[in-house]
Formats: sequence, C-alpha cells, structure tokens
Amino acid sequence: MKPAGSQFRSHQSVRRAFSLLEMVVVVAVIGVLAGIAVPRYGNFVALQHIKAAAARVNIDLGLTQRQAKFSSKQHKVVFDTATHSYRIFVWNTGGSVWEGLPSLRSSNETYLVELGEEPYAATLVSADFGGDNEVIFDGYGTPDSDGTVILQVGLYTQTITFDPDAITVIPLSHPVEPEIQ
Repeated sequence: MKPAGSQFRSHQSVRRAFSLLEMVVVVAVIGVLAGIAVPRYGNFVALQHIKAAAARVNIDLGLTQRQAKFSSKQHKVVFDTATHSYRIFVWNTGGSVWEGLPSLRSSNETYLVELGEEPYAATLVSADFGGDNEVIFDGYGTPDSDGTVILQVGLYTQTITFDPDAITVIPLSHPVEPEIQ
C-alpha cells in the first residue's frame, strides 16, 4: 500500500524555469513599452528645462528692476547669445563704470546665469531690447526699452516679452513634429 501523500505528489507538476518563448514575449513587451516611454520622458525633461529657464529670466529681470529702484542706481542685464548666458551689472557712480553685481553664491563672483548649462540646458535664441542685447534700468527702476527674449530647448520655444509695465512669459509654443517623407 502507498502512503497517502505519494499519490498527490505524482500528479503535481513541478515547474522550475521559463520557456524561451515566454522570455522572448516578455522582452518584446518591455521593448515596446520602452519605445513609447523614452521619447515621452525626453519631451517631459525638455519642457521642464524650458519652463525653468523662462522663470529664471523672468525673475532676474524683475530682481534687477527692483534692485535699481531700491538702490537708486542704474542696473543692467546683458544677454550673450554666443554663450547662452546673461550677466547683471550695477552703475558705480563713484568710478563712473559698470561693475558686475555680486553673485548670490559668492561676493567675489559676478552675477552670471548660464542658460546653456544644467539645470536649464537652454539655447538663448535671441535677446532684443530696442536693437541691442541689454536692458538698462534707471534709478527709479524704469527700463530704457521694451524687449523680447527667446529661449529654446529641444522642440520647445519660449518667448518672454518685457515692457515698462510688465514682464510677460508668453505660453509655450508646442513642439512641431518633423514631417516624415
């Protein structure tokens, strides 16, 4: 006579591994999901970069305007499209020269924002303030001209318009998908 548990064990199948077909199906599904997710993630990162860069320019223009008003000294922001950066300067009436505003990180450094570097990784496409690349605020915080700054990250473009009354960040232009020929 057989023990009671032996009959049950003989009908039970023991499965210890996946078949090759199952592994191929799983890898194919993961590949399809990654093919969908990676471009979407790249677009998400580009969108966050352009928003951060536009916010930084917006905040720094406002900061410079307020600094000029509170110190009663001329201040200016100079944009450089070649290096994708800008600097903030203050007029030194004693020496009659523009001096770099001290950086927030260190008083030994000039206030410099490199939009082409992380965390922005943006291209400064153009900066036009009445025909030049700088805006000067008088001692009352009034700018010398209206202006526009255009930033780009990937397929996204952001335009910031500036006039004496307000700084406006124009809504993002949506990316244009390249035509497939």
